[in-house]
Amino acid sequence: MITSWIDGSRARTVPGESLRIASGGDADRGVRGIRVHDTDRGSPMTVTPEARTTSREQIALTEQHSAHNYHPLPVVVASAEGVTVTDVEGREYLDFLAGYSALNFGHRHPELIRAAQRQLGRVTLTSRAFHHDQLGPFCAELAELVGKDTVLPMNTGAEAVETGIKVARKWGYDVKGVPADQATIVVAHGNFHGRTTTIVGFSDDAEARDGFGPFGPGFRSAPYGDAAALAAAVDDTTVAVLIEPIQGEAGVVVPPPDYLPEVRRICTERGTLLILDEIQSGLGRTGRTFAAEHSGVVPDMYLLGKALGGGVVPVSAVVADHDVLGVIGPGQHGSTFGGNPLAAAVGRAVVALLASGRPQRKAAAMGEILHSELRGLIGQGVTAVRGAGLWAGIDIDPAIGTGREISEALLAEGILVKDTHGSTIRLAPPLVVTEAEIRRAVAALATVLKERR
Repeated sequence: MITSWIDGSRARTVPGESLRIASGGDADRGVRGIRVHDTDRGSPMTVTPEARTTSREQIALTEQHSAHNYHPLPVVVASAEGVTVTDVEGREYLDFLAGYSALNFGHRHPELIRAAQRQLGRVTLTSRAFHHDQLGPFCAELAELVGKDTVLPMNTGAEAVETGIKVARKWGYDVKGVPADQATIVVAHGNFHGRTTTIVGFSDDAEARDGFGPFGPGFRSAPYGDAAALAAAVDDTTVAVLIEPIQGEAGVVVPPPDYLPEVRRICTERGTLLILDEIQSGLGRTGRTFAAEHSGVVPDMYLLGKALGGGVVPVSAVVADHDVLGVIGPGQHGSTFGGNPLAAAVGRAVVALLASGRPQRKAAAMGEILHSELRGLIGQGVTAVRGAGLWAGIDIDPAIGTGREISEALLAEGILVKDTHGSTIRLAPPLVVTEAEIRRAVAALATVLKERR
């Protein structure tokens, strides 16, 4: 069988694939699909990508035409609501990853969907060349929630980090008086702040870093959780310390209780900005609006993202006082889509949910149950459990399996999680999860571990 796209470009079939055939009339109506020439019958037929309805077919299509920069679990989600997702065959799963915390409020939260639908009927994009009626309220409401003056809206988490770096350097030159092009930023070992070339340049994750140099200067790294080592890395050129209050990608690593307060003290004494990346840890995930609240620490700058868009649209932001963000002027930074009307409308709905305090209280209560249940598995295939609120890193005995193998086994049990480094898996269910759903997920993990011991 020979295939070609209707627009004339070639495409190969996946051996053994079962394709659902649409009528040839679809091509006449302008539907872009695959024209299939059956060499036995000689008659052309059309197959649209949307007609591939099995998981196997959908995965094959993705593998053929999507860049291979991810290695997802073999499940194809077709619909979702709350904590539950449904695949193309109709099988249901509990989503205990929640889009790496982008879905803190669950899939298709009704208030967030209503906000998006209302704005879709009005205006979705103006660019920042003009004002619109959602941006001011969004910035004001987010600033009030955070306890800062000023918001610089962007789209993705990596953009927020890049923006924070840029602002910190400008602040260092204009306010602190660091000599031109000499600014340094101190980061932590094991960090994950995104995958742009600037960010991977100060990562120590070989998989993220190798093959993407050369990298720019201006970053120093200190062991995470070691305040003395961090202090030794700070000098007169240091404009900021950039850290995660809990390292998510590293395996939900929680620092010692005195670490963040000591880092705050060092930054204050040395006249440098403390920037906290709360993109994964913030907005209710740990049972507080921000993970840093557990340590009583307030940074000079928050980097926010993921859950700020409610799992509906990408929304990120840098939030600080005006004496920090005020160093950026017109033409020095921007984004066509940053702070667009649709994003701002959804972001306002997210802020309203958080301002009620309900998601944070739910995460705290359910988090106690989650961690209590998980600690009961230590010694039964689990070697350690870390985290806060509805966020947990679980180290699996390597003799039992890798994190990937355990994630695949949980998939078969109807639970979606994701591995991180080595034999570690992480759980981050939506904050709307119920006690019954938590117990079901942990019971499934217990079953998987027991079968492998």
